[in-house]
Amino acid sequence: MTESTDPNVPDLEIPDFDPKRTRRAVRMGVVRTALTVLVLLLVIALLATVGSGWIQRRGDRDRRMYEVLGTALQIANPGYRIQLGEISTAPLSMSLKVGISPVRAVGGFTFTAGPEFADRKDEITQDFFGRVQHPPLGHDTETSLTYDLYDIGTGNGPKKEMREVLARLPQTMAALAVVEFATPMTSTELLAFARQYGECPDIVVYEKRPRATPITGSIMTRPASMDPPKATDCRDTPPETLEGFRGWVGMLREHDEHNLRQFGLDLARLRKAAAEGKAYAFVDPISRIRDLRKMIEDPRVTTIRVSDIAFDLDKP
Repeated sequence: MTESTDPNVPDLEIPDFDPKRTRRAVRMGVVRTALTVLVLLLVIALLATVGSGWIQRRGDRDRRMYEVLGTALQIANPGYRIQLGEISTAPLSMSLKVGISPVRAVGGFTFTAGPEFADRKDEITQDFFGRVQHPPLGHDTETSLTYDLYDIGTGNGPKKEMREVLARLPQTMAALAVVEFATPMTSTELLAFARQYGECPDIVVYEKRPRATPITGSIMTRPASMDPPKATDCRDTPPETLEGFRGWVGMLREHDEHNLRQFGLDLARLRKAAAEGKAYAFVDPISRIRDLRKMIEDPRVTTIRVSDIAFDLDKP
């Protein structure tokens, strides 16, 4: 006990030093400080994630990612079916899930519900500033259809050889066929051609680019801002395919050039192909060998290349 000489100051009793209580107090202080810092870090991380997601989705960035980059992946890789899934965000990037499957001959009824059922799953990822560095597939784009599209304008697979190929195949077999024209057709001419032979121009080739992937369009190459396709018969799709392709090219801006080049596309080439709107060839995944035998004799047809075949067990 210490006694104070000042009558206004009460006497204070100073307890004996207790090492255990001191250590316990220090530990509790350290724990409280660590918990406070951890909570602050969690709050900062949450705010960064939510804030980054909000910033990255601001305006129409997520819609443009879906429409511009998703469609660019399809146009750059016509040998594959590209199915688009959900968009997700990370603190410094935004990703679009995609399902990727090779285009095959359709023998009977087939249905794919979404990208999760595709042969391959991947993502298109753009950084915080909207730039794509390494898109899916890259140079790994070789399918049988891809090679046949490379051959457009090269003279490979001439009629004489392809007649022999068609003659060896059962006439009722379904085929994935690339029909190349001697002179490019307008959309109206392609429509009449498709109706004449009962063909379904699933993919239209709008560019002759020998030994490289040409620019193509399909009925799905269509911005969401446009009205849905009205055609109910696959033979009637060429005009709407061109309309959709032109609509997509029309929404592209100069600042899309970097991302388009990552996919192997060029804005000037896309605009030229859309403006001309000429069909150099088309792809039909449900052709019949018997119909292809007739079609190859048409003087408007340079050649027909069979990329894949399938039996349709539902039809004779």
